[in-house]
Amino acid sequence: MSKNKNKRKGIVYSTNPDYDYDYDDQEEVETLPAEKQKLRVALDKKMRRGKQVSLITGFIGTEDDLKDLAKTLKSKCGVGGSAKDGEIIIQGDHRKKIGEILTKLNYKVKVL
Repeated sequence: MSKNKNKRKGIVYSTNPDYDYDYDDQEEVETLPAEKQKLRVALDKKMRRGKQVSLITGFIGTEDDLKDLAKTLKSKCGVGGSAKDGEIIIQGDHRKKIGEILTKLNYKVKVL
């Protein structure tokens, strides 16, 4: 199945061979330089069965750049995590270490 099927504005099938689907073209947000980013690092336990995660929010940029930053943080902390919807989730309480890593990468960081 095509990845674009969810963007077809409710049209499932057309018998017209010349019909072209109108897709919602959402422009990707350009990634701001690290110096202009204001990231917040917080501890989160909500909806996680009591498990702690470090939550990094405030990233402005493309999903690819978000995933690259998440990969860097996960490897430097030696833990797992994920990146989606403009948030990076790192397993465990690594707020201090993440704050230091992001500061070295020239991000403006506020550790909560």
